[in-house]
Amino acid sequence: MTAEPLDSPGPRSRSERTADSRLLILDAAVACLVEEGYAGASTLAVQARAGVSRGRLLHHFPSRAELLVAAAEHLATTQLEEVRSRAAALMDDEPAGAERVDRAIDLMWATFLEPPFWAAMELWTAARTDPTLRAALRGEERRLRAAIAAVADGIWGPEITRSPLYAELTELLFTSMRGVALVYAFEDRPAATDPHLALWKRLAARMLALDSQG
Repeated sequence: MTAEPLDSPGPRSRSERTADSRLLILDAAVACLVEEGYAGASTLAVQARAGVSRGRLLHHFPSRAELLVAAAEHLATTQLEEVRSRAAALMDDEPAGAERVDRAIDLMWATFLEPPFWAAMELWTAARTDPTLRAALRGEERRLRAAIAAVADGIWGPEITRSPLYAELTELLFTSMRGVALVYAFEDRPAATDPHLALWKRLAARMLALDSQG
């Protein structure tokens, strides 16, 4: 009998197999949500895409609302890690003042044209008329906003986050960018040249300058 190599991973545990199947389901749900929208992200479509049994899917996610909220959270968490890496590279030369503000706004705006934003839009729109989805989404949204704020703080840097108007500025930018990004659902134009980008940068510079004079 041939001996198994010493570095062989061996059979996977039940918990590892469970984690693998959960990740398969979440990845499939994300793909359905981003590519097909809320209407196309049915539990049957997700099950078929993930290649798992009905029982396995329901074991992890008893309801469609739980599944899709978990999928959006999974996508956003992955994306936040990527944004941290992008921010580290973008700020590697440690820019200060207006240069750092401009770079932070460019990166912040870029995230509103990526899959997590559109997945969230699908869920928010559906939640208006779906009480179960709305209830599932409410708690997750609070957790996600806190995570986004923590990543944003790292992008802006301690000098800017200490400013008294920083919290107001970032909230204003967040809500404004979210509204402007919706236009890109039906309009095909380069987001990098959106006229609001220059406006946001001027607004940020002005608020932070007022702050420093106060």
